[in-house]
Amino acid sequence: MTKVSILIPTYNERNNVVPLLQRILHTLAHEEIEIVVIDDNSPDGTGDVIQSTFGQDERVKLLRRQGKMGLGSAIMDGLNLSSGKYIITMDADLSHNPNDIPRMIEEAKTVDLVIGSRYIEGVNVINWPMSRLLLSYFANKYVKFFTRLRINDSTSGYKCINTRVLKKINLDKVQSEGYSFQIEINFLAVVKKFTIKEIPIIF
Repeated sequence: MTKVSILIPTYNERNNVVPLLQRILHTLAHEEIEIVVIDDNSPDGTGDVIQSTFGQDERVKLLRRQGKMGLGSAIMDGLNLSSGKYIITMDADLSHNPNDIPRMIEEAKTVDLVIGSRYIEGVNVINWPMSRLLLSYFANKYVKFFTRLRINDSTSGYKCINTRVLKKINLDKVQSEGYSFQIEINFLAVVKKFTIKEIPIIF
């Protein structure tokens, strides 16, 4: 079993994906990893760039899908190609810093789900318009209030999940997409009494 599988959904990330993958491979040069990129037939040729740049690197797998099918299904399809003990999910637009991955893996040795949180130490978000920041921040407050989850950033897509969590929560029944997909995964993990820890990141 590979130690770490990193799942990265892409759609029109031609300019970001190469430096992102290069940084991940450099940061985790001494770890046993695989990167699974799930591309939704990006019109800008994201998949072609990945194939031409990393086609000979066995650590990088590319799944080409027929069209834009959503975040939730992208993660599900990526999991079918993954063999890691730990599953990292992250965005392709460089908003998630690969330097945080070793810290997330280390934390995952003692808890079941690690969440990279923008809101655990105030607000750690840069280069966002105020309207988007307020929407995200108060959406998480709303989720926390109504679900009673003790999570400050339920919509974060930067996670490290032990595969035993995914085997227990029955992903086949997860129907959510986008931010709600992240919330549902967190909620199901809590229902199954898995341990969760948030760590601060800068988004």
